[in-house]
Amino acid sequence: MNAQKNTMNRSLFTLFSILISFATMNAQNNDTKKGDKHFNRLEYVKAVEDYEKLVEKGKADTYVYRRLAQSYYNLYKTKQAERFYERVVDDSDNVKAKDYLQYAKTLQANGKYDAYQKAMEEFAKMKPNDSRAQLFSQNPNYVDDLKEKDPKFNISKLSLNSGYSDFGAYENGGQLYFVSARNESRRTYGWNDQPTLDIYVAQNIAGTFKKPEPMEGDVNTKFNEGTVAITQDGKTLFFTRNAYEDGDYQKNDEGVGQLKIYEAKLVNDEWQDIQPLPFTSKDYATANPSLSPDGEHLYFSSNMPGGYGNSDIYRVKINDDGTYGEPQNLGNKINTEGRENFPYIDDEDRLFFSSEGHLGLGGLDVFYIKLKNKDSGYPKNAGQPVNSSADDFAFTFIPNKKMGYVSSNRGDDPVNDNIYKLDLIEPLDETLLNILVTDKETSKPIEQAEVAIYDEQENMIKKTNTKKDGLAKHKLISEMKYDLQVNAKEYESNSKNVMAKGESMNVTIPLQPVVEVIDTITIDNSIFFAFDKANIKEEAAFELDKIVNTLKENPELKIKITSHTDRRGPESYNKRLSEKRAENTLNYIVEAGVDKERLTSEGKGESELKIECGNECTEEDHRKNRRSEFTVMR
Repeated sequence: MNAQKNTMNRSLFTLFSILISFATMNAQNNDTKKGDKHFNRLEYVKAVEDYEKLVEKGKADTYVYRRLAQSYYNLYKTKQAERFYERVVDDSDNVKAKDYLQYAKTLQANGKYDAYQKAMEEFAKMKPNDSRAQLFSQNPNYVDDLKEKDPKFNISKLSLNSGYSDFGAYENGGQLYFVSARNESRRTYGWNDQPTLDIYVAQNIAGTFKKPEPMEGDVNTKFNEGTVAITQDGKTLFFTRNAYEDGDYQKNDEGVGQLKIYEAKLVNDEWQDIQPLPFTSKDYATANPSLSPDGEHLYFSSNMPGGYGNSDIYRVKINDDGTYGEPQNLGNKINTEGRENFPYIDDEDRLFFSSEGHLGLGGLDVFYIKLKNKDSGYPKNAGQPVNSSADDFAFTFIPNKKMGYVSSNRGDDPVNDNIYKLDLIEPLDETLLNILVTDKETSKPIEQAEVAIYDEQENMIKKTNTKKDGLAKHKLISEMKYDLQVNAKEYESNSKNVMAKGESMNVTIPLQPVVEVIDTITIDNSIFFAFDKANIKEEAAFELDKIVNTLKENPELKIKITSHTDRRGPESYNKRLSEKRAENTLNYIVEAGVDKERLTSEGKGESELKIECGNECTEEDHRKNRRSEFTVMR
């Protein structure tokens, strides 16, 4: 870890839970006073030294073990943290739900996913209404699902990384801005004894960013500076900094300095006129600014009162006159009881952010969601290799270049963060389309049906055949329209237009079997039915029995019964009358011993007149229109 990242996404964003929740779990005493002082000041290196001495002297209890575990976790020494969390959860009288949650995070960071799952189950039992518990309980085996997903990016480590923490890469105006602790002339920070952080700028030399130098102007100070955002005209810079204004380092009532978002103006190629944004405060943290593509909103992270968890994602309107509206929380679809931070909005209106509250692979994971699409569901995990068992954060993405950056403390040196370049190899927003082709009459799946998929420009994207289960599966770019065309031997073709939505979508396309029509027998309805009646007349038996005998002698044959009326009377009445006549005819044949599966019936009413005679129909015309048709098929 590094000082900036920890203050941003491990400490100040969890400050109240650390200083309040952990402090009240057990009463401190004189033995822990020295260690507690360093812990509360976020000086975890010294806190560990003090608490370890108590362990050596046999004066440690669950309170000390908990503080040691948290201190080691904040230093990203997760193996040591695991050892002390084990002692905490073994104390059944004093263990809390939060202990199991922190223990689970530590196990996950150490790659012990089975043990992680058991710890999360205990957490879910103790705190079932917590959104993190609910998400886990809905999909306890989610880790396997994430690992099985195809990667969307190739990843490579940037050569400009130093031996210290480097993170928060952001391209703008042909330059790469990032945050680094490489300035050894800076004072060290008590969190982990690394130098405080400055903002650096690297130049694009022959396609590679090189020669990073500290940002010109008044932005960098002896305290920590953080991630940046720059307006489209290149004249205004937003950045994060410890609350240091006019030579004064501001602290809240507990004596802790918060993070604030500042604004700077470009004057003679230097950033000057540094001002805190009006909604910042010494009483809570604001950090990680990101501008919407239209420049009308600023997104950021904060633990301001009224949020859902340790830190939430907010946005604020930037008015035309340069003033700001009231910050708005993005809601509980995005924010959880845990930490959400490092928001970034790309040119296609995707919100990327890091979270430990949503289901991830360990530590902070990168998630994304389309903001303007109300049917987007919940944020998606960016998957491997963007995410790992370590902290993965400060994701930025440039859609037209199909590349971006992520910062992470993965690997053999978890104390330091490094910047990684990402190259997109699969679309970010994809929908798995499950196309089921069935027989329209039997609903059984059709094997080897040909499925062709066309885009809106009528370009064929893919063509394949269904398997034994009648399914054809394709990944398609989400939020786009497609035309699905299906063909199969001995079936009529069919098509369907769909809009790809969500991660998975089921579509069923039925095909009508092609039948060989051998003959069509037309019989005057007056033979079968009395006027305005649907009951079959006794004298109709002779004609129907001939049809029954034909079916019995030829078991491969099928018959469709279609009943028609003349145009006299209301149309709806004629439709119902014809349907009843066709149904009664079918029932007669079934009762005579013919399998019902070989028969279909339909009433057409006056919709298919044989003689179109308008209001001048003769009785003969009406008679010809009143008919039953028996279509013999093989």
